[in-house]
Amino acid sequence: MNIKELHPKDKPVSAISFFKSELGNATAIQILKGEKLAEHITKIPALLICVEGEVVFENEKGIKETLLSGDFVNIEPMVKHWVVGTIESHLILLK
Repeated sequence: MNIKELHPKDKPVSAISFFKSELGNATAIQILKGEKLAEHITKIPALLICVEGEVVFENEKGIKETLLSGDFVNIEPMVKHWVVGTIESHLILLK
C-alpha cells in the first residue's frame, strides 16, 4: 500500500489516520499545490515528515521552514502552526 492511495485526488487538504497504538499514532497528510493546512495547535509534541513534495511550515513564533522529501520538523505543543503546499505533497505526522 502507498500513502498516496489513502487520499482523494481532488481534495485540497486530506488527513487520514493510518496507524494507532497506546503509545501514539501516525497520520498521512496530503496538501495540493497552493493549498493550506489551516492554523491549529497540538496539545502534545509532534513530528512532521515530508515524504514527497515541498511544503512550507510556519508557526506563530516566526519559524518558517521549507520541507522537501526526507525533511522533518518538530512541532511544539500549544504553538499555533500551519502548512502550505508549494507543490502536491505527502507528509506523515507522528504524535
